[in-house]
Amino acid sequence: MTGGVIRVDGQDIRLVTQASLRKRIGIVPQDTVLFNDSLYHNIAYGRPEASREEVLEAARAAHLDRFIEGLPDGYETVVGERGLKLSGGEKQRVAIARAILKNPPILVFDEATSSLDSGTEQSIQHELARISENRTTLVIAHRLSTVVDADEILVLESGRIVERGNHAALLAEDGRYAAMWRLQQREETQPAE
Repeated sequence: MTGGVIRVDGQDIRLVTQASLRKRIGIVPQDTVLFNDSLYHNIAYGRPEASREEVLEAARAAHLDRFIEGLPDGYETVVGERGLKLSGGEKQRVAIARAILKNPPILVFDEATSSLDSGTEQSIQHELARISENRTTLVIAHRLSTVVDADEILVLESGRIVERGNHAALLAEDGRYAAMWRLQQREETQPAE
């Protein structure tokens, strides 16, 4: 089978403009693209017309504020080409702040917390859950703990859906998802060597 339709709010996306569709989607990619500009402008890129207070609130929600305020130039700190002066986790938090600022009806998180330490990831997960309320949210993740609260989980293998359901149903099915869950739980509880 090679046919199908993608609809957003009932509209076939082939019938809407690219600009209109982009306005309704916020993406937090695994590898964030940053501009050789200030942290402020990199966050504000999510919605350039936003007020300064809205940009600062988005930074707070993404748990970036204390980090930024600790820098000598604060929000005016230039991040370098492609954000080379920031860690992977800091770049991801900038992307999360952009998405929060954009405030779109559809969010896509592509391994959005993969570069974060466990403590920061938990804080950010709570914030992502909050901003995901009453929106369509797609989460692409290998770490299954990030999708346990999803309404529906699709398990892909070789480009095909092999299982679908919520966390409890997939565990009860005792298939591929359940096996991955057990493996990840074991890895998290084993002491580091």
